Amino acid sequence: MGDNDTRIELTGVRGVPESALSHALVATLPRNEAPAPWECRCSALLWLGRGGRAAAAALPPALSGNPALVTLGAFVRYTDTPVGAYDEVLGIVGSRSGLRPWGNVAFMSVDSESSLVGGRTNWAMPKTLARFDGELADGNLITGSSTAEPSWTVSATPRVKGPALPLKVKGSARQQFADGRVGDSLLTFNGRIRPALVTVGVSSSGPLPTWLRPGLHLGAYVEEATFTLGEPRFAD
Repeated sequence: MGDNDTRIELTGVRGVPESALSHALVATLPRNEAPAPWECRCSALLWLGRGGRAAAAALPPALSGNPALVTLGAFVRYTDTPVGAYDEVLGIVGSRSGLRPWGNVAFMSVDSESSLVGGRTNWAMPKTLARFDGELADGNLITGSSTAEPSWTVSATPRVKGPALPLKVKGSARQQFADGRVGDSLLTFNGRIRPALVTVGVSSSGPLPTWLRPGLHLGAYVEEATFTLGEPRFAD
């Protein structure tokens, strides 16, 4: 299993305080058995929020100085991935370089140790562990909560407002890796979404609510989707 000194690919990934890994957890985590790329099937609940200084402060050091134009929160229920089924809650800070948009996953938590290891090792996504309650459905409450300090909870209830629409989109996830390099990974999404109003709750002993803000948000319910997250590409 190794210890903290030999798991720099996990402990060296930068994220907000709520993404911290304890020494005890790192000592028990498995090796990465699912390298990139990953193809996944899922349903999800997404919501948009405003950017600003608090969101910009959530970016890792290598990306500091970039504007935080928007935030995206989400609950995702994966039914098929290279590491099996699991649940996820996340917060993304959206920015751009010139005219090219990108997103940085500043907060991400899952209920799968294998997903945690794969996310940090493959893409420098600062996954930690959470427990989940509830269902992804119109009018239902879903909640994700920390399993260790710092304590945090994120909840969401959607009100679906329209018919399902097909959506195909590509995006770039830009993350700072443990060695300081910045990698861009291509995400390709193909799914069916329904517009929704999402009531979000966020509480934490850390700064999470300052940028992943609670309240009523415009969003979407993803009935079903397939997406691929590719290998990261690094600048020369």
